[in-house]
Amino acid sequence: MTERIITAQPLTAAAFAPFGTLIDTMQVAPRPMNAGMARRFHDLAAIEVTGEDARVVVGLVQAQPYPLPLRLNLVERHPLGAQAFVPLNAAPFLVMVCPDEAGSPGIPQAFVTAPHQGVCYAPNIWHGVLTPFGAAQDFVVIDRGGPGLNLEEHLFEAPWTVHLPER
Repeated sequence: MTERIITAQPLTAAAFAPFGTLIDTMQVAPRPMNAGMARRFHDLAAIEVTGEDARVVVGLVQAQPYPLPLRLNLVERHPLGAQAFVPLNAAPFLVMVCPDEAGSPGIPQAFVTAPHQGVCYAPNIWHGVLTPFGAAQDFVVIDRGGPGLNLEEHLFEAPWTVHLPER
């Protein structure tokens, strides 16, 4: 069997737009608050949720690093709500997404975040699991809470191998 290889690309707002929103303070002008003692980067992503008794929830995830190159064999999607991941430090992480092809994930794309970038996957977007590399990393996660089936998983028949870009 031929190895299926993906080389991760730098994460940009334009490249990620079909899958959601890039959360990046470099893309938004801050506004002062607290008598000028703080800067607020407002409205970085919309957390859409649907379904009866749905609500937006905020959590903290402590994620262990994955070895590289990464074997991507599972993607998931959340049909009832968006899901945002905001790193709490400057370490990069991998972001894998797939276009939808008649209800199944298409060929994956992989991105490497720049320092302090986060992502907000739009509802129903196929994506890889949270994937730090190099060291453990903490993330604020904002997504949907409430009743209803909001997780679909897909196992690829053959895994994809994700490499970092050459420097």
